[in-house]
Amino acid sequence: MGRIVRRLRQAHAVGDLSLSGVSVLARLARTGPDSPGSLADLERVRPQAMASTLAGLAHRGLVSRSPDATDGRRVVVSITEEGRGVLEQRRSESVSRLARALDEFTPRERQALHDVLPLLDRLAEHL
Repeated sequence: MGRIVRRLRQAHAVGDLSLSGVSVLARLARTGPDSPGSLADLERVRPQAMASTLAGLAHRGLVSRSPDATDGRRVVVSITEEGRGVLEQRRSESVSRLARALDEFTPRERQALHDVLPLLDRLAEHL
């Protein structure tokens, strides 16, 4: 799995989003707005590293910051429509690469890969 993920990551252009930036965008798209501190905990990085990642994403207009509705001292980060578009484009490129690679597999081999996916997902949940 590591080799597959590395190859997909390497296919993106130099200067493209960092892996941590993509991970944060994907999390915000999946779970909704969150605080920088919470994002740092969830992504298992130091708050300073998350601040840097968020600053880069905000500079590109991919996330927005707003005061927390319940605690004005806190900041909440949200993905923007532009951020959703960038994330979708990146996913589409990766899916296209995977689809082209899978064209080289027999139907039986593709079925075997399909059958193992639930097991890999369960393994990931237990790590």
